[in-house]
Amino acid sequence: MQVFFSMEGKELQARIKGEVDLETADQLRQELEASLDHARPEVLLLDLAGVTFMDSSGLGVILGRYRRLQKKGGRIILYRPQPQVRRLLELSGLGKIMTIETGEGLSEQGEID
Repeated sequence: MQVFFSMEGKELQARIKGEVDLETADQLRQELEASLDHARPEVLLLDLAGVTFMDSSGLGVILGRYRRLQKKGGRIILYRPQPQVRRLLELSGLGKIMTIETGEGLSEQGEID
C-alpha cells in the first residue's frame, strides 16, 4: 500500500494505492494522521481509485479520520472508489455520512464533480 499526498487550498488529497487491510491499515492511519497534523485541512479527499481491496480495518481508519475532522467542522470526500470498495463503503454506512464522488459527472449528493 502506498499513499501520495498533495494540498490544494484547504483540501488535503490522499491518493491511496494497493490493499487496505489488517496488515496495512496502521501504516495508512499513521500517514494520514501525520499529514493531517501538518496540513490542518478543512477537507480530506481520499482518492480510492487505486485501492484494489479494503476490509473493516480500512473502514476503521476512514471513520477515525472522519471523527477527527468532524470535530473541527471538516469533512471527508471518498473519491473514485472501485466498485467492490464502493459496495463495502455503502454497506458499512459510511456512504451515508461522507460524500462519495464517482468522478463520472455527479456525486451522490447531486453536485458536479
